[in-house]
Amino acid sequence: MAKHQYGLLLFFSILVSLSLVSFVSCILAESKKAKKEDLKLSNKLCELPQSHAFGFGIAALTWLVIAQVVGNVMICAHFRHTESSKAMKPKIATGLLVFSWVTFGIAAVLLSTATSMSRRQAYGKGWLDHECYVVKDGVFIGSGVLILVTTAALLGSAIFTQRGGRSTTR
Repeated sequence: MAKHQYGLLLFFSILVSLSLVSFVSCILAESKKAKKEDLKLSNKLCELPQSHAFGFGIAALTWLVIAQVVGNVMICAHFRHTESSKAMKPKIATGLLVFSWVTFGIAAVLLSTATSMSRRQAYGKGWLDHECYVVKDGVFIGSGVLILVTTAALLGSAIFTQRGGRSTTR
């Protein structure tokens, strides 16, 4: 197996591992998020205790950011180290890279909003406009699916950045 194939395999392993940790954190956050039954009302004031989803949401967001940065750095490093060879399909590789950033952005916004809503919402403070909000069912799961889509786009981009033909240069 060629040296660059080991590098690609290592890249795939690292990216998939980081993304799976993020995805599992989303699943755990979904299972630990606050329920409507946890909401306490007193006159016009509400309170919602902090849920464990907050910690899992922070973990998911952190691992997602690390996976996105690592994936992009490794793809860019591959482009830089293979100046003499052309990517197999540069337009597809670039399109997938852009798509990974779009899905990353959507996932990051969903995760950060849901995670923020999972913090303690004290009487009279609430989450927004002094009102309490509960994360809807499926928001963390949806974020997890977007994490997998982001990872697939990064992996696809990495595959399409490979050389089109066999090169004998070292």
